[in-house]
Parts: sequence; structure tokens; C-alpha cells
Amino acid sequence: MELDKPIMKTNMLFLIFGLWVMVVAMADKGITVNTSSSRRPKVVNIGALLTVNSVIGRSVKPAIIAAVDDINSNPSILGETHLNLILHDTNCSGFIGTIEALELMEKEVVAAIGPQSSTIAHVISHVVNELQVPLISFGATDPTLAALQYPYFLRMTQSDYYQMSAIADLVEYFEYKEVIAIFVDDDYGRNGISSLGDSLAKNRAKISYKAAFTPGASETDISELLTEINLMESRVYVVHVNPDSGLQIFSIAKKLNMMTSDYVWITTDWLMAVLDSQEPPNPDAMGLVQGVLSLRQHTPNSNYKKTFITKWKNIKEKETNSFNSYALYAYDSVFFLAHAIDTFLKSNQEITFSSDPKLKNNNGSHLQLSALQTFDQGQKLLETLLSTNYTGLTGEIRFDSDKNLVHPAYDVLNMGGTGIRTIGYWSNYSGLSVNSPETLYKKPANSSTSAQRLYSVIWPGETSVKPRGWVFPNNGKPLRIVVPYRHSYKEVVTKDVRSPEGVRGYSIDVFDAAVNLLPYPVPRKYILYGDGVRNPSYSNLVAAVAENIYDAAVGDVTIITNRTRIVDFTQPYMESGLVIVVPVKKSKTSPWAFLQPFTIEMWLVTGGFFLLVGFVVWILEHRLNHEFRGPPSQQIITIFWFSFSTMFFSHRENTVSTLGRLVLLLWLFVVLIINSSYTASLTSILTVQQLTSGIEGLDGMLASNEPIGVQDGSFAYNYLIQELNVAESRIRSLKDSEDYLNALRLGPKLGGVAAIVDELPYIELFMSYTKCEFRIVGQEFTKSGWGFAFQRDSPLALDLSTAILQLSENGELQRIHDKWLASSSCSSKVTEIDVSSLSLSSFWGLFLICGVACFISLSIYFCRVLCQYRRFNPDEEEPHELPEPESARRSERRTFRSTSFKDLIDFYDKKEAEIKEMLRRNRRQVNGHNDSPL
Repeated sequence: MELDKPIMKTNMLFLIFGLWVMVVAMADKGITVNTSSSRRPKVVNIGALLTVNSVIGRSVKPAIIAAVDDINSNPSILGETHLNLILHDTNCSGFIGTIEALELMEKEVVAAIGPQSSTIAHVISHVVNELQVPLISFGATDPTLAALQYPYFLRMTQSDYYQMSAIADLVEYFEYKEVIAIFVDDDYGRNGISSLGDSLAKNRAKISYKAAFTPGASETDISELLTEINLMESRVYVVHVNPDSGLQIFSIAKKLNMMTSDYVWITTDWLMAVLDSQEPPNPDAMGLVQGVLSLRQHTPNSNYKKTFITKWKNIKEKETNSFNSYALYAYDSVFFLAHAIDTFLKSNQEITFSSDPKLKNNNGSHLQLSALQTFDQGQKLLETLLSTNYTGLTGEIRFDSDKNLVHPAYDVLNMGGTGIRTIGYWSNYSGLSVNSPETLYKKPANSSTSAQRLYSVIWPGETSVKPRGWVFPNNGKPLRIVVPYRHSYKEVVTKDVRSPEGVRGYSIDVFDAAVNLLPYPVPRKYILYGDGVRNPSYSNLVAAVAENIYDAAVGDVTIITNRTRIVDFTQPYMESGLVIVVPVKKSKTSPWAFLQPFTIEMWLVTGGFFLLVGFVVWILEHRLNHEFRGPPSQQIITIFWFSFSTMFFSHRENTVSTLGRLVLLLWLFVVLIINSSYTASLTSILTVQQLTSGIEGLDGMLASNEPIGVQDGSFAYNYLIQELNVAESRIRSLKDSEDYLNALRLGPKLGGVAAIVDELPYIELFMSYTKCEFRIVGQEFTKSGWGFAFQRDSPLALDLSTAILQLSENGELQRIHDKWLASSSCSSKVTEIDVSSLSLSSFWGLFLICGVACFISLSIYFCRVLCQYRRFNPDEEEPHELPEPESARRSERRTFRSTSFKDLIDFYDKKEAEIKEMLRRNRRQVNGHNDSPL
């Protein structure tokens, strides 16, 4: 028995060892064994799908393996459960990727990390949808993968929808309007560029040409493609290709001399996936991309990220010295999945698989579809993933309602020299900024245009001057410029057989002068539009430019709303607006026209004040001024003469009293204003009011039913009908100035027109022809101008607008105007003014002031006279034996004088000097009596 114990112990050891070997072997085959009563499995299978031999794959593979090792070595994440990684190489092939995905699904994986290709993700998503296995991609950026069609697809990287929004904001920031998209023609390239087109359209920019090439295109194919786009106008290129073949494009572009200062190159994040994998950057690669702008998925700097960088240096299986941002997203994908699995298992969920009845082998197929099983708890794990919130190397990992990561952001980078410069950041929170997104999230969102900012850029050709972004195509075709072949007003623009350009006129000289100011040549060819017999339709001419029949229209093209919807106009080089021209005639003047300046009330009040002032001055001057004395008849004549002579400031009588001078001064001021007003009113009546017409302005024209003339081919025809609701039967199209003249002279009763509506520059020329026989009435009722029309988003429109402003500032525009267009000396304003008679209401204030002055002066004067009269004694010269008491004498004088008005008048009629002398004698006499002894 004692010998049997060692044997039994030995057998037990062998049995335990055998069970352990069995468990390990089963684990290697993906078989989950539950050796305890707990439902938590010891091993959970996860898959990984990637192209190992690729730029992204060489960074991602070590990151995924490192993540699994870190999780399995950290019991705090999954506890006793370990992750079993099953990695398959898709070899960047949709077909092989599908086969590898099917083989992976046979191994009962609960989730798959990958794929890195958007094309393969589209195919595999259908497989995982059927088997209910979550697919977590670290590299498939196609925006369409976020559709509801792929419920089990989760993107652990940023969607190209946001990347294309960032590029559109870059294009807008540098003020470009057209780009050429260079992309690989697969799901990744097509859908990304489609999103770019949508983003550019929001900023009023567009993709002028889509240059697509097939995956794996040869160098010859790419060279032909770049040669083709080099002949086009736009010089802003957006490159959206795969990292493994992208540098080949720049290598060929450099050979074609397309990396000079005239070009703008912007790439998506594929370029940084290549350069970030190289440490230090490859000099040859950097030499190909000098001056290029690129994006990189933004990942915040954190201690966690620094630890990973240190760990990366110690990974032995890696094939690159460094890693790109996709490695960080792949590492986070594994950790994110591990935390979700832990949450899933803690909720007492089992991991079971069941056969799908739709995957049975039928019709003798040799495909082992029956080996594929559905993950029974796939929907529950998917819900757990969507609700998991985790902070990893790439920052916060959380999904929004569209299953996109929150806070999408990109680094904006500039390649220069041997290094890479960060010139700013982009986020959908605040747009372009030189501050990192993490700092902006703490502030209110501000994506306004004024808040957008980047550091300076070194462009291709090692220049800091921003490229223009476009050139004239290098295909030998000059700019096709259509010119209206006018029949009338040929000073503006017309045919010229003697000129090598074939055209001449004011508009042509302005256009040539503006083009000469541009910093680049503009080859052009003028093409006449019309037959010269009648003016062409300018609306049809502009439509031909919009339809790409012509590149631009140069002439007297009026800028109106309907035209701005289909073409782009330059800054107006001539101000314009519609005006009304009418015939005029002189009216017969009345022989009593001199009475019309004032109303009857005004004449009466004015005449009354003349007499009043004359009488007041006579009263104030009568006792002092001998010129206002004499017989009564003479004094009456003096009053009338003095009153009305002040009208002409020709009164010969001098005023000596202070009060009289005050009244006269105020009255002469009133007379001055009355004379000036009368003269101005009479002048208006005898001159301006002589011009009369039946239509006095726009309202009068609209109210009448008389015919109206417009210039043939002008927009005024449609404007009157559509905007002013003028009956079409009233409008007459006139070919030239001779038709204008005849129609206005005949008038509506003889088959002519009552008025002509045309633009002011034409009317000024017409008025100079007719020597002011007609007049403009009313005001301009449209405000527009003449401009040069270009196709939508043509960069020439902006450059020529700047040139026109320079011509205006340096006086050249006015010189050209004076050369071709003689300004009319006739009044271009309203020529018939309603002149009404001046009424009393306009002058009653003056009369009031004058009346008050007269009243105050008379009051002061009579108070003074009464005071003198009270002290005056008419019997003071007779001797008296005994003087009476003073109080008795005063009482006697008051009683006597109050009863004798004749004495008061006699007292007033005496001269002031006599009265003063009497008063002095009276005072001496009174004083003498007071001093005599009793």
C-alpha cells in the first residue's frame, strides 16, 4: 500500500498535466471551457482584419498585439478572462477580405477589429450584419458606412465627412473657389470626394474636375492624368488616395514641374499616415511634398500617450520605427472592446453561438457555410459598445446618435524643409484655430469667419506668398469674350474693322485698361454678338455666358438681379439707372406775372406794414426832425413817400431819434428778406415754370395710358412689364437716337410716345445730340451699373473688380469716360418745379417782430411825452403876484389838460427844443418863488 501511494500521486500528476494540455489546446482552437461554476468564460475570442503589408497595417498590427497583451496582463480589466486574438490578413483585396472574414466568423469571435479599408468594410459589414458580430474599424473612413444599412459597423476613427469639412474650410480660408479632386476610384475615394463636394458647396466653392484613377494604376496612367489636369484652369488640388500609392503622385507631379509656386496641394490624412510611420522623416519623401498642406487626426497630448510612445520603442515585432494615428485608434479599439466585454459579462450575459438556418449547404455546394454561426448575444454586446464611455490614447471615446465619435478634430500641417509644421487645428466645434481643440471645448463655440485663424504657410516653391490658385489653361485657347454688336450709341461699344481686335468703344477701353493692371497675361478673343441692324438682347447674351458658350461678356451689360443668379459680375465701371425723358414746351407768360410771387394776403399785409412803419417813424421823428414837419398835406406826403421808398432803400429823410432808428433798422431787415424772396419767386415763375410736360415723373407715367418708348434690346422692356406692371401694348421698342427724336416730337397723338425710359448714360448722349430739346423728369427709379459678366465662380471677376477700383482711384476711368462719352449740359434732374406763391405763413414771424418793435417804441415815446406834458405850464410866462402852492397848481393843470385835447395836440406839435426850453424856464421860475422871503 505504501508503494501504491507514490504511484497514485504520479498518476494524479499526469492526469492534471493532461487536462492542462487539453485546456491549452482547446483554447488555441478558440474553444471556451468553463472549469468553474461561474458563467464568466476564461477565454473570449476576438478577431482582427487588416492588410499587414501596408503603411497602416505595419503600424496597426503591433499596436493591436500590444493592446491584447496589456489587457491580458492587467486583471483589473477583464479579471480572469483573457482575450484570444485571431488575426487575418485581408491583403487589401475585397475578395480575399471577404474570404478571411468568413473564416474568422467560423471561430466564434464575439467582435472583430478592422478592417482598415473602406471597400472591404462595405463587403464585410453584410457578413457581420447576418451573424450579429460587431465590427469595430480603426481605419474605414468612408462616410457612407455610417448608414443605417450597417447597424453592426462601428467606426473607432473619424469619418471623412468631418475631414472633408475641414478641407472645405481650408479652401474658404485661403479664398479659393474651385479645386480639382485627385482620388482613387473606389468606395473610399468616391464617397470621400462626394462629401468634399457637399462641404465645398456650403461655402460657395466647387470641385471643377474629378480626376479619378483605378486602384493600382500604373505610373503612366497617373502621369497622363496629371498632365490632363495641368492643362486646366484650377491650380488647387485635393489628393485623397491610399497611403501606399500616394507619394507616387507627388513624384510624378514633381517631374511635370507641378510643385512650383503656382500650385496649391492639399492632402487628406493619408500623407501623415506615411510620414508619421517614418522616424526621422525620410528626406526623399519630404523632398516630394514641400509646401503641401495636410491633415492628421488630432489626438491630445497626455501622459497615457507618452507612456505608449515609450512602450512602442520596446516592441520587438514592429516593422517601423514610429507609428501613425491609426495605430492609436487600433490600440484604443481593443481596450474599448475589452471594457465593453467586461461590462457585458458583469451583467451575467453568456456567450453562445447558434446555427443560422439560412446558411445550410444546399444543392451540393462545397462551401462550409454551415460552419458559420450567429452570435446570440451580438445585439446586447452592440448596445453595450454604444453606451460605453472610455478615455484612451485618442481622447474621449463616445458615440453620438449617428454612431460617430464625438469631438472630431484634425491637425493642420505644412510640409517644409526636413520637418512638419503644425499651423493650426480644425474641429467641428470652432473651425480653424491656432489653439488646440481641448482648450476650445472649455469656451463658447465660435466658428465665425473672423475667428478663423492659422499660422503662416510655406507654399510650394518655398514662398510665403499665397498662390493665386488658378491660371489660364495651357491648352492654347484664349478667353472667349462676347461683345454686343450695337446699332445705336456706338460710342459705348461697336464693331471696328480697322482695329486688330475688331471692336472699339468706351467699354472696350475700360476692359483693356483693367486687364493691363492684372499681374498676369489674359489672352482673349472678342466675338461680336448681333447683326448690327438692331441692338442684341442682352439677357440672351448673358445666358450664353452662363451656358459656357462664351467665357465672358464685355460691354454695357447692366447688373440686374436675374442676371446675377446665373453669372458673376465685376465691380460696376459705370453707374446707371432708368430715367424718364419727355418733350417740353414754353408756356405763355401772363402780363400780370409780377403779382404771382405773393398771395393777396401777403400783398395786403406787406402794404399795410409799409404804411404802419412810415406812420410810426413820423410820430417818433416829428418833434425832433425838421424833415418830418411842415403843413399837414406835406407831412402826409412825407409819410407815404418815406414808407414806400424803404422798399428800394432810397428814402432821403434821415432819422435822428434812437427809437426811430431802431424801428427803421428792423423794418429794413424785413424789407431785405421780402425783396429777396420776391425776386427768387418771380425768377422761378418766369424761367423754370416755363417748362411743362404731361408726365412729371414715374407716378405720372404709370397713371397715364400713353405709349412709352424703350431702347431695343434693353432690360427696361421686361422691367416695365414685370416690375411696374405696365401694359405691354403701351411699350414701343426704338432702335436708335433718331427713333427717339421722331417719337418724342410726334407725341402720342401722332403715333409717337409720351416719354422714353432708358438708362442715364444713353440719355445723356441723346440729350447732347438734341441740344437739350427734351428734359428728364423725376428721379432715377433703379440704381444699378454696367459690369463685365463672367461664368459663375470665375476668379477673373474678382481680380478685374480690384483693377476697376484702381482705375477709379487713379483717375483713368474718368479719362476714358471723357474720351468717349460727352456729358450732357442739360439738367439731368427734375426740370419742372411746382412754384407756388409765397403766403403770409412764411413771413408772419418777421411782421410780428416788426409790429412788436413799433408798439414798444411808441409806448416808450408816449410815456416820455406825457411826462413832459405833466410838467409843462402853458401860462408860465404871465406874471403872478403870489405863487400858488405846488399841489394846487398840479391839480389845476391836470384838470385843465384833461379837458383840453387841443392843448395836448399843440404841445405835441411843438418842437422838442422849445418844450425843453419852456421846462427849464418853468423850473427857474418855480425855484425863484421858493427862494423869495415871506
